[in-house]
Amino acid sequence: MSAATPGFKHLLRLSDDTGLFEHARHAVVLRRHGYCTDDVARGLVIVTREPSPAHRLTRLAECYLAFLTHAQDRSGAFHNRLTFDRRWSDRPGIGDSWGRAMWGLGTAAARNSTPWIRNEALRAFALGAEQRSPHPRAMAFAGLGAAEVLRVVPDSSTAAALLTDAAEAVGTPAEDPTWPWPQPYLTYANAALAEVVIAAGDLSDDQQLLTSGLNMLTWLCDIQTRDGRLSVVPIAGWRREEPRSRYDQQPIEVAALADACATAAHVTGDDAWQERVRRSVAWFQGANDAGAAMWDPATGGGYDGLTEHGPNLNQGAESTLALISTMQHNRLLP
Repeated sequence: MSAATPGFKHLLRLSDDTGLFEHARHAVVLRRHGYCTDDVARGLVIVTREPSPAHRLTRLAECYLAFLTHAQDRSGAFHNRLTFDRRWSDRPGIGDSWGRAMWGLGTAAARNSTPWIRNEALRAFALGAEQRSPHPRAMAFAGLGAAEVLRVVPDSSTAAALLTDAAEAVGTPAEDPTWPWPQPYLTYANAALAEVVIAAGDLSDDQQLLTSGLNMLTWLCDIQTRDGRLSVVPIAGWRREEPRSRYDQQPIEVAALADACATAAHVTGDDAWQERVRRSVAWFQGANDAGAAMWDPATGGGYDGLTEHGPNLNQGAESTLALISTMQHNRLLP
């Protein structure tokens, strides 16, 4: 990457004292679209990962945590969409918003530098862990939060049970070497499925499960690498034995790969996984199918997608968080 780094300035621009706005036109917030739990939870993961956060990031963590606890009902389920006038427009559920909220809460409970944030996040995590989702990706996201808790509280039976159930929800990969994946299609945040299996295998000392997760991730990286650069599955997805489109590629796919490869590097000590993290970093720098940088150095915002005509120049929350998340891993590379 160039000397410029994205930092948190656009994330601060997208945030207010309620939460994190979902959409922007270029770098300008579109308030009419309001907030969503998915993005706020991602935001809590990212700001909590900072090892020595500035005061403004601690304030963001407080804001995002307050949003998530407000979104959670007594059963542990979560609302997802809050309008700009602070009204929920949906009913609490246990889909992706539940899973991502659990990921954010688990990360904050394990890593946040502020004790009261850790304690409140753990309380909300425990309540949410009473639920199980029928959706594999929601379970994978929740399982990643459980893995965070287990790394600092190894005797947490609540987190261990959720992580085990998450790995089971992902399923068993097919034995076909041309498609060693537990589902006949790839959709979004695919690497999270492999990452939660890797984490479950590592934290339970289950070598077979760990190997399965690493094999899944190896295949996913290989089929999304073209001429030495990333070319990720587009937003339309890809079904086995069908033609694969090249566009529109989403930054969340690249960030999910970076997360999973960083976890694999930590678990195995294999430098090859760090090289795969570098490919994710390079994708944002311009080593992609369009040869275009995927963020705006003037604003610090991440572009919303890679189209056949180049970047979608809107800089919403999901893409900006994907950018920041990937660059957090970049700072840790040797």
